[in-house]
Amino acid sequence: MSGEIETTVTGRGAAGRVALALAVAAPALVVRLAGVELAPVAAVLVFGAAVLASVALLMWASEAARVDISGSLALAILALVAILPEYAVDIYFAYTAGHRPEYAAYATANMTGANRLLIGVAWPLLVGFAIYAVRRRQKRGDRNAVQLAPHRRTEIIFLAMATVYALVIPLTGRLAWYDSIVLGGLFALYLWRIRGNEEGEEELTGVAATVAVQPAGRRRGLVAALFVGAGIIILAAAEPFADALVGAGSSLGIDEFLLVQWLAPIASEAPEVIVAITFALKGRADDGMGALLAAKLNQWTLLIATLPLAYYVGGGEFAGLPLDARQTEELVLTTAQTLLGVAVLVDLRLTRGEAILLFALFAVQFVVPSPNIRYIIAAAYTVLAVALLVKQRRQLPALIKAL
Repeated sequence: MSGEIETTVTGRGAAGRVALALAVAAPALVVRLAGVELAPVAAVLVFGAAVLASVALLMWASEAARVDISGSLALAILALVAILPEYAVDIYFAYTAGHRPEYAAYATANMTGANRLLIGVAWPLLVGFAIYAVRRRQKRGDRNAVQLAPHRRTEIIFLAMATVYALVIPLTGRLAWYDSIVLGGLFALYLWRIRGNEEGEEELTGVAATVAVQPAGRRRGLVAALFVGAGIIILAAAEPFADALVGAGSSLGIDEFLLVQWLAPIASEAPEVIVAITFALKGRADDGMGALLAAKLNQWTLLIATLPLAYYVGGGEFAGLPLDARQTEELVLTTAQTLLGVAVLVDLRLTRGEAILLFALFAVQFVVPSPNIRYIIAAAYTVLAVALLVKQRRQLPALIKAL
């Protein structure tokens, strides 16, 4: 009897969270259907809240769906689904750049911002909370680092391959059609490589847990409803949110490039980071890091691969999305940061010192906003990465063997 009461209470709590997410998204849907034009700042708040709500719905649906779809391949696919709002905003910018060239910079800004936030902020946050959890519970384990499982080498080696290829992109001056083939191919190869790999049983919480314990038919119906609801919200909010970011920058006197680069990714990445931190607090830092690694690999391969295609469909040249000097700087910096991210994970440990280093280098660009500082920071990332790879060279054969 008490179990039934607990299930009912949990169900009500889950329904309340879903209702809250829908209520947050509702103003955006009403405004879009009514054709009302909001001031740019107000539009950012209304449509940005809807994007955030869609991410929450996608996360719940993706986690609950793992009951019916198991294994590493499912985890990678569901991690991709969970960041669809990020894709929607970035693809819109690239598509619009095909007939409005001034939007080309925003596609690159959004992509580089999302990638740098993951390594520069999300990874250090996870390490901090993981160390806190170990010390609070006084459990055995490394109190100064997050230890990754050996199968995480698969994500690390594919991330390394994509990073090596990304070093070439700034030299060509554009995101080209062949970049789509190579990076999209790497992502497909990664999915093929992890097919059949099994993951450990995942303890679900909150809405996902409530949905997961339902009978199979009802569970699948609820998961489908969450996916459809999130998709409708994304379709309604992504375009006006992207345009509002540009307009808000002009009206507030803020660099539109910076607003697009940081505000949109913060909205789309926040729920996923929260989930990863929740894993860390429960003593499952490897699961949290695995989710962040999958998201990073998705964005560093498939997201970049979609941009030249969206640009061409939007009316742009077949040669690809052009990169100006600023976009090139941002891409070089993001590539260098990713190289260091790979280097620190070669030994399957992310220490407190390494986490502080990643965050400090990320923060420098805001403390010293000079354009030239990006190349200086990129050089620092590269030198440190090479030094770490040399130091941990005995770990490289095991990493390559993951292929």
